[in-house]
Amino acid sequence: MLTLFSKEFVATVSLLCLLVMSAVAVVYVSHLNRHAFSDFQAALQERDSLDIEWGQLLLEQSALTQHARVEQIARARLAMRVPEAKDIVLVQW
Repeated sequence: MLTLFSKEFVATVSLLCLLVMSAVAVVYVSHLNRHAFSDFQAALQERDSLDIEWGQLLLEQSALTQHARVEQIARARLAMRVPEAKDIVLVQW
């Protein structure tokens, strides 16, 4: 005798519910994975642009700290000059 709530029916409905929940979970995890990968790609692009900027800053620092440039600025802006031999005083202990 088949009743509305026989063991087979309950088992079938339970398995069907589990199947639907599993499918929804797969879709949700796939969605999270896509977002995480997108964030990862954005972070890689930001890292690359920061590496390029860092290289440019290192080149700029190198150019700004060259001895010839420092000497040129010292002469032009601060009116500095190399002292003559008569202006040099040696201090000994």
